Amino acid sequence: MPSHHAPLAGRAAIITGSGRGLGLAYALELARQGASVVINDVDETAAQEAVSAIESTGGAAVAVVAPVGPTSTADALVAAALESFGRLDILVTNAGVLRDTVLWKMSDDDFDTVIDVHLRGTFTCVRAAATHFRDNGVPGRIVCIGSPTGQRGNFGQTNYSAAKAGIVGMVRTWAMELKKAGVSVNAVIPVAATAMTATVPYFAAAVEADAAGEPMPDFFRHDLGFGTSDDVAGLVAYLASDAAADVTGQALGIGGDRLQVWSHPEAVATAYHEGGWSFDTLTADLPGLLEGNLQSVGERFPALPESLVRPAPHA
Repeated sequence: MPSHHAPLAGRAAIITGSGRGLGLAYALELARQGASVVINDVDETAAQEAVSAIESTGGAAVAVVAPVGPTSTADALVAAALESFGRLDILVTNAGVLRDTVLWKMSDDDFDTVIDVHLRGTFTCVRAAATHFRDNGVPGRIVCIGSPTGQRGNFGQTNYSAAKAGIVGMVRTWAMELKKAGVSVNAVIPVAATAMTATVPYFAAAVEADAAGEPMPDFFRHDLGFGTSDDVAGLVAYLASDAAADVTGQALGIGGDRLQVWSHPEAVATAYHEGGWSFDTLTADLPGLLEGNLQSVGERFPALPESLVRPAPHA
């Protein structure tokens, strides 16, 4: 049961996509820290089960079953918090879908669906919450969920990488726009066992251990920074608390035993040419500027220890 002295006691939070997986872990942790929670999911059964899980430990929760993206859903989420709990203090934007395929096979619908849920859904929900915070003098906390794919790129995820990179870009802008109102906005970059990683052979030994309720091997938790949903939830709760009141505009990575501060993009090399850069001057000088400064793409994973290699599943 949440304590009246818990860091988030008396606060109310909205967590999108919180019927299962990472979103559910965030909801349970915020409730443990004292917050009342608006659960959101498109699966009514999952949403109601999440509410029941929170209520069974003495917490307070309600469900809004609706897809994020439309402004109407964002408005309904804010209304649910105000009607059920009389306030809104925290927003965590976690809802998402995947439509993975390579660029030349990706349909308009594949692209639009992922952008609508991840990027537009984050925008509409944050706009609704931020408007409430500013209009009512609430020093709100906004936590938007990014991904390593948005930071580094990933094969077959044009739509997802665009959405997740866009989310972090919006977070930086919102941190500036909402600073005067005392509202913090941060991004969390989780690395955890999810439905997506469960299908990747590289993570098979970690996923197996998690499913069996056993500790993940140290290689995953420490060397790779890969863990469970619960490993991520503490950071989300921290950023939602007064302890993080002065932290804003940041992208923080977490997974397993590892915590990271992601840098914002910065120029790594600079050159000048009086009168500007023509094709000829670029041909002559750009190779020298690029030498040693070309940036890598995608994530690079170390080789699995032999004891953790699992056979690839048969098609």
